[in-house]
Amino acid sequence: MSGATSAGAARTGNNPFLRAVAAISTFAGWVSAAMIVAAVTITCQMIFVRFVLNGSTVWQTEAVIYLMIAATLVGLPYVQRLRGHVNVDLVPLALPMGARRVLAVITLAMSALIIGVMLYYAVDFWHFAWARGWRSDTVWGVMLWKPYLSLPIGLGLLLLQLLADLYAVVVGIDKPFGIETEGLAGRAAGDI
Repeated sequence: MSGATSAGAARTGNNPFLRAVAAISTFAGWVSAAMIVAAVTITCQMIFVRFVLNGSTVWQTEAVIYLMIAATLVGLPYVQRLRGHVNVDLVPLALPMGARRVLAVITLAMSALIIGVMLYYAVDFWHFAWARGWRSDTVWGVMLWKPYLSLPIGLGLLLLQLLADLYAVVVGIDKPFGIETEGLAGRAAGDI
């Protein structure tokens, strides 16, 4: 259903807060892309070392795993800004604009609340790993607070983007769910 709508990137207008959050989310997207490129490069190096040089690898597999997880988490706000998450907009399309706005506010507020709770526990988990000096049980023995830092960073940036989206809908800078068109019922009445 989302192919039928014109939902693009979240609008910022001339609002400095929304523009700053959009810039931060875009930067996070670039960092996420760089992590994916680094993971692919390390994978290629690992394959070369194992199968061409017939050597062993120590850190590569673990680094690739941590980079891909971090890329996923740090990339969340960018995907939210572009409205790239999987959605089914049948219900919002069927509603008139007022009800659609209420649904968007409820949805964004609940999403922000859930991500806020997840952020609280992510910070606690990261701090616990840092304070206890946890290390991975591998030959590399990386300090786990470093890869775990992607949890509070990614969730914190996602929460910031969700709050910006909520603010933009409440003050009317952006349309609910990014849908410009009238609801299905309004379109059907206009066709008669």
